[in-house]
Amino acid sequence: MMKAGRAVLLAVSIPVLAVATAPLSLADEGYPSRSVVMVVPFPPGGVADTVGRPMAEAMGRYLKQSVIVENKGGAGGGIGMGYVAKAKPDGYTVLIGLSSIVVLPEADKILKRTPLYQLDQLKPIARFTADPTVLVVRAESPWKTYAEFIAHVKANPGKVTFGSSGNYGTMHVPMEQFKGATSSFLLHVPYTGAGPAVLALLSEQVDALSTGPASVIQHIKAGKLRALAHWGEGRLAVMPDVPSLRELGVPIGYSQWAGLFAPAGTPPAVLEKLRQAAKFASQDPRATQALITAGTYFQYQDAPDFERFVQADAKSMASVVQRIGKAQ
Repeated sequence: MMKAGRAVLLAVSIPVLAVATAPLSLADEGYPSRSVVMVVPFPPGGVADTVGRPMAEAMGRYLKQSVIVENKGGAGGGIGMGYVAKAKPDGYTVLIGLSSIVVLPEADKILKRTPLYQLDQLKPIARFTADPTVLVVRAESPWKTYAEFIAHVKANPGKVTFGSSGNYGTMHVPMEQFKGATSSFLLHVPYTGAGPAVLALLSEQVDALSTGPASVIQHIKAGKLRALAHWGEGRLAVMPDVPSLRELGVPIGYSQWAGLFAPAGTPPAVLEKLRQAAKFASQDPRATQALITAGTYFQYQDAPDFERFVQADAKSMASVVQRIGKAQ
């Protein structure tokens, strides 16, 4: 009787177990069954927004569901990044993160504040772009060359201002590198994103800034801004007449990259679907043309390489943040 009872129990429990696990598998296979929200953690007009919108449109065509861009600015991108880090890991909330994503948790340590997120709460899926930042001033400014700019900065310590997307962000870090490498002092004025910072430069609220080409190329072409140097190597295709800082004797470099992330714990099948959608977007002619028009281009990295890249960048940037210390 005992053996028969145990057989009945097993016969009953196995189907129950199958029923319990089936919905997760079916949900993964049916993903996505509704719109996906792509969080851009900055106001409109910056690099993340410029890259995110064509990616969302192309990924939506692959997924056969709308991918809706939602701007959640503040705290140098930390608010939007923290929002996605804490979101339900079901693939319906994803993030376009910039290189500041690896910096902000380290900055939180320096400032002894509660972190908005930890890097291991976000899963790297794909890198889309990786552009060196560019030093720009207004076209009507007195500085026609980098040499004129740095001479004025050194002769007037603390009087030349630069805007950024926020403390420790992708516009702040390269300028702090620059200050250290040139033994110069410029006054930092943080804003809520690259878009507002560029508007501040155009409206004469600040004197200079460093940002990705996509944020300023149209203003340069329109004769409103002038590029003096960039943080890359060699010459940039979108502005071949602009020298690198290395060419000018300043041995620093910085890349403002943009990539796709999902909350950690997102099911592998869903991550794979997002990965394939990102790969599709990176090869899509419409998305490619949109980025070229904006002044950038794809420098795609698939998930395994991108994950290693993020970890290496986090290690490198930690030492930079420690040198910056408590930003004012």
